[in-house]
Amino acid sequence: MKAPSIEIGRPIGIGHEPFVIAELSANHLGSLERAHAIVDAAADAGCHALKLQTFTPATMTLDNERADFHIPEGPWKGRSLWGLYDEAHTPWDWHAALFEHARQRGLVVFSTPFDEDAIEQLDKLGVPAFKIASFELVDLELIASAARTNKPLIMSTGMASDAEVAEAIEVARSHGNGGIALLHCISGYPAPIEQTNLRRMDTLALHHAVVVGVSDHSPGAIVPVAAVARGASIIEKHLTLARSDGGPDAGFSLEPLEMAEVVRGCSLAWQALGDGSSARPRAELGSRRFRRSLYVTHDVPAGSELTRGNVRAIRPGFGLPPRELPAIVGRRARVAIERGTPLSWDLIA
Repeated sequence: MKAPSIEIGRPIGIGHEPFVIAELSANHLGSLERAHAIVDAAADAGCHALKLQTFTPATMTLDNERADFHIPEGPWKGRSLWGLYDEAHTPWDWHAALFEHARQRGLVVFSTPFDEDAIEQLDKLGVPAFKIASFELVDLELIASAARTNKPLIMSTGMASDAEVAEAIEVARSHGNGGIALLHCISGYPAPIEQTNLRRMDTLALHHAVVVGVSDHSPGAIVPVAAVARGASIIEKHLTLARSDGGPDAGFSLEPLEMAEVVRGCSLAWQALGDGSSARPRAELGSRRFRRSLYVTHDVPAGSELTRGNVRAIRPGFGLPPRELPAIVGRRARVAIERGTPLSWDLIA
C-alpha cells in the first residue's frame, strides 16, 4: 500500500526529509520588528516552514472575571485567559508582511486559525495549509470550515482521546480532500520528556493512514530526533530569539542555535533510516578485504594434508570463506603452499 503523503510546498511523508515548522506564536512579544527577526532566525536555522497563530482575544474567550476564565496553575498561573490571549495574539495587519518576508526567505508560511473568519482571511493570503491546534481538535465546525478549502490540515492531538481523534478525522475527510497529518502532542508547557510517549505515533499512523509527526514542547532536540527515528514526517517547535527575553511561550521555546540542531538532527536521523534493503552500503567496500578467510598458517609441502593446525580462518579476506574449512580439512595440497598464502581451490588436490 502506498504510504500517505500531503503537499505543503513540497511532498511530506515517510519517503521525504522531515518537514520542520518553526512556531512564532507569542514570541514576537508585541513587536513586529522582533517577529521579522524570528522569521530570519527560522530561515537561518534551516527550518522549512514558519507558522503563525491567527486569533484575537474575542475569538478565543470572554473578558470575564469569573474563576472559569482564570488560569489556576502552570506557566500562566493567575492570569486571565483574555489577558493572556491579548498579549499573545499576532495582529492581523502584521500577517501580510510576515508572510511575504517568510516567502522571500524560502519558508513555507501558514497559520493556525481559531475561527471561521480567520480561515477566510488566511485563505485569501494564499496559505497552502491550515493547522488545527490541540485545544481546537474538539471544535468540529472549525475543522469542517478549514477542510472545505480543500487544503491540507495538520491537526495536533494533545489531550485527545481515540474517539475524539477519529471524530476530527471523519469531519475533515467528509468536508474536504486536501489530506491530513496528525501531530502527536503533549499539551504540557513545557512537556516532560519521559511523558512524551512517542509510540503513540505508531497507533495514529496505523489506525488512520495519515502522515504523522510531533508538535513538541519539550526541551531541546531529543524528542524531535527520536520521533523521526519512529517515522515522524513533521516536526513543530516554538522558536524565540532568547528565552531570557521572556514572554508567555519562552519556557518551552527553542533559541536559534537549538532550532538549527533540531533541523540538523532530524535530517541526519531520517538519512540514517535508509530504505531497509539488504544491499550493503558503499562505505563498507574498503572493509570487506579485512573479513576473515582461510589462510595457510604453516608451510605445507606438496601432497601434505591440510589440517586445522596449518589452515585457519584469519584476517584479511582474500582466501576461501571460513565456512569451507570443514570441507578442506583432510584434503591434500596440490603444490607446496607457503605460510601466509590465502587458500584457494586451485591449491588443493
